[in-house]
This record gives sequence, C-alpha cells and structure tokens, in this order.
Amino acid sequence: MKQRADVFSYLSLDVSSDTLEATYALDDRRFVETVTFEGVPSLDRPEVRAVGELWFLLAGLSYYKAGAPPVVDLGETVITGSGRSLLAAALLDGLGEFSYRNDLPLDDVTFVGGHDAPLRPATVDPRRVVTPFGGGIDSVVTVASLPEDLDQSLFVMSPPSGRFAPLEATAALTGRPILRATRTLDGQIVRGDTSFFNGHVPVTAMVTMLAVVAAVADQRGGVVMSNEHSASVPNLVWRGRDINHQWSKSWSAEKLVGDAVAAAVGDGVHVASFLRNRSELWVAERFAALPDYLTTFRSCNRAFAQDVNRRAAHWCGECDKCVFIALVLAPFVPRTQLGAALGVEPTSDPARFEQLRTLVGLGDERKPFECVGDPGECSVALRALADDPAWRDVDNVRQLASLVSTDVSLPELLQPLGESRVPAAWLR
Repeated sequence: MKQRADVFSYLSLDVSSDTLEATYALDDRRFVETVTFEGVPSLDRPEVRAVGELWFLLAGLSYYKAGAPPVVDLGETVITGSGRSLLAAALLDGLGEFSYRNDLPLDDVTFVGGHDAPLRPATVDPRRVVTPFGGGIDSVVTVASLPEDLDQSLFVMSPPSGRFAPLEATAALTGRPILRATRTLDGQIVRGDTSFFNGHVPVTAMVTMLAVVAAVADQRGGVVMSNEHSASVPNLVWRGRDINHQWSKSWSAEKLVGDAVAAAVGDGVHVASFLRNRSELWVAERFAALPDYLTTFRSCNRAFAQDVNRRAAHWCGECDKCVFIALVLAPFVPRTQLGAALGVEPTSDPARFEQLRTLVGLGDERKPFECVGDPGECSVALRALADDPAWRDVDNVRQLASLVSTDVSLPELLQPLGESRVPAAWLR
C-alpha cells in the first residue's frame, strides 16, 4: 500500500527573460519544472513575476500529488489572500478526481509558511487579448466570435517532444499571431515511480495562469478562455463533495482565478470564459458554420499524446472525446459531410454503444471523466438525431432515443445559460 509523504514544500521560483523555473520538494525529493516562452517580451518584471508566482503555486500540484502529504509548506513564497483561496480550492477540488480514484481524502491538508504579497500593478491595454488555443471546436468558436477590432493573439502550449500538427494547422487557419510556451515537467514525474500516487491534476488552471503570464508580459488586458456552462457540472458526489473532472474549467475556478489575478496585478487584467453561459450544442452549431475548420481540427485524445511516437494521425473513433464531438456536431453537420471530415462515425459504431449510453446519463457514472458535455445536452443531441431521416434508423440512435428523456429543448440550449464575466468589449 502506498504511503503519504510528510511535507510538500515550495522552494523557489526563478524568472529570466523567457523562462519560469519552479523548484519543489516532496520530503527530501526535489523536482524542477521549466516553462519557456516564445513571442513575448521579457518576463523579468515585477508584474509578470506576480502572476508567475500564481502559476508556481498551481503547478506544484503536479508534484504534490505524487505523495499527497497532509502539510504544504509555502516557505518564502509571497501570496495574497485570494491566491491562498485559489490554491486551497485547486488542491481540494482540482484534485477531487485524484482523491476519488485513490480513495484518498485531502480535507486534512494544512498550509504553513508564505508571506503577504504586495500589489504589483500591470500596465495593459484592454483592447489587446490573448486566447488560449487548443485546436478544438471551443477555442475555434471563441477566436472566430471575438470582435475584429480586438488585437487578438493565440496562446499555444507545446510539449518538449514537438508541436501537435493538427493544433498548428488549425491555429494557422485563424490567421492570428501566436504566443507560445513549452512546459517541461520534471523527469521523475514523467517516468513515474512505484511509490507515487497517480491521477488527474487541474491542468487547465495551470495553462490559464501561463496565458496570464504571457498577457501581462505583452501588456494585454484580457485572457479569453473557452469553457462552457456544462464544465461546472460534477461527475459524481463522493464523501459529500462534488467531484468534477473539469473543475479548473468551472465557473467556480474562473472566479477564483480572476480574483487572484486582480489581487496580484490589479483589475486591469480580465480573465473570463467567452463561452461560460453557452452550451456545448451552441458551440457545435457555431462551429458548423465555420466549414474551413471541419477537416482540419482534431479533438481526439490520442492525437495529443506527449510521446510523439504514440500520436494518432487521425481520429481514433474510440475515445470518449471522439464519441462526444461526433454526437454534438451531428445535429448541425450533414451525416455524409461529418463522416468524411472525421474519417470515422462513432455514433453508429456498435462498439461505442456503452460510451454513448454513459454520455446521455444512462451509465453507471453521471458522465465520463473527460472534457465532455453534461448528459442533458447529449440527450438533446441524440433526440435530434432520432428525428433526422439520415440518422433515425441507426441502431445506437434508435435504441438510446427510446430510453432518454429531456426536460429542455434544443432551441433552449441555443440560448444563453447562467452567469458570465465576459466584458462588453469582447462582444460584437
């Protein structure tokens, strides 16, 4: 049985003109992570360091999880009250799936050390923004929806093993300049160890904060995320807590990140999701109206393996992400066109029946531990296919449509849902 470590320590953050270097310790074991930026001015400025310190806190969770100790020592790290709130939530809720899968509650964790951080105001232009771009339908729709008079650059994360070809091809179609960062994890974590706990970490929160670093360095006043309304829906409840694979894409995380950034560099830097009050089906409908991207984008998990030799050159048609994307696009893209673009048709594949069943809320889990929409959205998409002559005789569609019920219609899901922090300047 694996044993928890005693203490996780934040040791240092070194900032050079183009690199952040973070050093941590798990008891006596040290870890070093580096992130190197391209296309941005020097990072070695007080306001950039201020948001770099927030990244430093979040990135530590990739190493904390290896031993999951009950004590986190912030050491000499400077941190605001909002930064402490963000870190505490990222550990407890952002590692919720990790806790659940390892049967390892983290509600006993205490934080020690740390010093109050001063405000280090950033001089930025609110009409200049950075949009983190992953090459899927979400970020494509965000980039295409922002006003043309915004000075918009993409922010792309690349692994040290080499750039992701489908992401690069999709980014090129936008015609936007790219700010880039390459993240190099400590080799001990990459290789793994039999003594380590393993599991999901809040990667999107880490990427968001790196986008803020790039934005502040380039004097951009906005970081435009692409996280939908359904990202806040939990997968399940465990020990009285919501467990959400997408916690770092949730409304709660967005507010915590926004508050922490404002406390560090002032409220001139705005971090918000353009899609926060939109459904996955609204995004799919908008994406379907951008046909140039249909044959280029890729949301298949296997296309984004860290090991370049393991990357799929096409849609696998088997992972939950493939099944979900094919399902939500099908009501808006003709069947023959969608099949030709993806090269696979998981919606009609008998081997994908159980995955579809889980997506529409009929499986053992509320929804897969994956970045997919909630069961209500998936059920509405399936019912739309059941009414489509091109799909209604497909066995998967016919069988599941007879079992699902929905309390919301497709037109209703194409309307705004819930709250949003998007400023007026980002809207047409």
